[in-house]
Amino acid sequence: MENELDYGLNVLLDLDGYEGTLEDGLHTVRFQVSLVDATENVPHGIRYNLTLHDETGRRILGYDNRNHDYRSESKKGYVARKTEWDHRHRKETVTGYEFQSPVALLEDFWRDVYGFLGKGGRSYELF
Repeated sequence: MENELDYGLNVLLDLDGYEGTLEDGLHTVRFQVSLVDATENVPHGIRYNLTLHDETGRRILGYDNRNHDYRSESKKGYVARKTEWDHRHRKETVTGYEFQSPVALLEDFWRDVYGFLGKGGRSYELF
């Protein structure tokens, strides 16, 4: 039997390349996920980019670990001295993200999508 970590990783990897429109017909989500060699900057060995886009295609929410200095992009002055590249974008604000597991990443992303769209804890259907 697969443990939660393996199952969550498989679910996350299966989402690679997925793009879907949310039930409001205006917003889309996109997933890019791949396995990479674990490094100091990506210790979990997962490269990811999970994003929510508005009707014009502009990213309004995203979780990623792209190689860039997100501290310099944050208007709120994120100052943690970490070597991991995990972070979150919310419109123009960028903050650090503490990667816990593939399952937690998906839960955190969808919780923010629901919150951003004013859906609280309700399920948001893809079609």
